[in-house]
Amino acid sequence: MRRSHLAGQPFIIMTTTLFREFTIEAGRYLPNLAPEHPCARMHGHTFMVQIHVTGKVDEEKGWIMDFNELDDKLEEIRQLLDHRVLNEVPGLENPTTELLARWIWGRLVKELPGLSRIVIQENAYSGCIYTGD
Repeated sequence: MRRSHLAGQPFIIMTTTLFREFTIEAGRYLPNLAPEHPCARMHGHTFMVQIHVTGKVDEEKGWIMDFNELDDKLEEIRQLLDHRVLNEVPGLENPTTELLARWIWGRLVKELPGLSRIVIQENAYSGCIYTGD
């Protein structure tokens, strides 16, 4: 570990993970299921999305990145998905939670160095964690 000083205090270079959450209200149906499966019918979810970024804490600023900068990038994603039928979004014709996580990853990975995990909950007891391919 390299030691430095931040505002007169000892500073140890460290790696941490920060996260930000946002919600998406969206409808969907899963077209590749048998017609009698409940998810084959149109239904909606309040998706809770967490974006995790892992990196070295900047010695001068004391953080990995500014949450405001992260919010700007996430708002673009939210606008594409919120109050939509996910099946109508290009690339989400089969909008399982897993494929939704991968879709979001694909739009953020180049803009967010250190993107390490996307967690999506489709309800209080079900969801997925995606860490890239």
